[in-house]
Amino acid sequence: MKSISQYREAFQEYLDYKIEVKEPENLYNPMRYILGLGGKRLRPVLVLMSAEIFEANYEKALDAALAIEIFHNFSLVHDDIMDDAPLRRGKQTVHERWDINTGILSGDAMLINAYQLFENYDSETFQELAKLFSKTAMQVCEGQQYDIDFESRDDVTIENYLKMIEYKTAVLVGASLQMGAIVANTSAVNKESVYEFGRLLGIAFQLQDDYLDAFGDPETFGKQPGGDIIENKKTFLYLKSLEASGESEARQLEHLYTINPVETAGKIDAVKSLFRSSGAAALTKLEIEKYTEMAFKVLDEIEISEEKKRPLREFGEMLMNRTV
Repeated sequence: MKSISQYREAFQEYLDYKIEVKEPENLYNPMRYILGLGGKRLRPVLVLMSAEIFEANYEKALDAALAIEIFHNFSLVHDDIMDDAPLRRGKQTVHERWDINTGILSGDAMLINAYQLFENYDSETFQELAKLFSKTAMQVCEGQQYDIDFESRDDVTIENYLKMIEYKTAVLVGASLQMGAIVANTSAVNKESVYEFGRLLGIAFQLQDDYLDAFGDPETFGKQPGGDIIENKKTFLYLKSLEASGESEARQLEHLYTINPVETAGKIDAVKSLFRSSGAAALTKLEIEKYTEMAFKVLDEIEISEEKKRPLREFGEMLMNRTV
């Protein structure tokens, strides 16, 4: 087994080799641009790691890993258009650097390219990978729509929110691990178990992301402090705070989520104070721990050696202890 950094380096080399700019350049340049902005490469690393855990050479899983990363970045291009976001990883978004039409078309081409990569596998593996990919891609779209809908809804529940982040984020983590297992041709039980491990870890990952958005160190988190608060996002922190607050504090929080942040310089600090005083901040940390422990319990039950489980356990611990 390789280290996470070694898998990342191997994947990056393959990406650089496979993604080329050709005519028409305004279709392919944006694809290479967004893929070149970096990122943690968590999902492709999981594909490669899972393949080796289930006794296949990681090189056999490189095309599946690249498909996952291209799809993930395709979703970012379109998300940035919907959010009218000017920056992605500190650089201009695709639609800002080119234009909206180019962003839409290049994103569409990335989705098609992701499917094409599965054609490099035998027919049985191709069919299984494509079926999982189609299901996951549809769930990601559903999660994005839930996220958009929640912005104008006042009846969002914690259950609603957990379903949204499961679809928007967690299913792609689960699918990444299951794709590696599919390429390795392991048992159906192993494929389902490693997917469930990833799904649960993905929920914990997104809850951690929400927490860091409010309380993380802006120097290491790499995003605008309080971005979710500025956008009035109904995160787990917000919903749990409403649930745990008294009537007066709940009304105050709801009011803060109706105003434009430029109208009050103290909005972020006021909301964070309510998150703390209601106990929502501490409860969110407990929820992150709960989902992480559930994920590790699933991992414990997978019938592979402890030596094989160790990289996944270390990966989970790394995600939960991150500051970025």
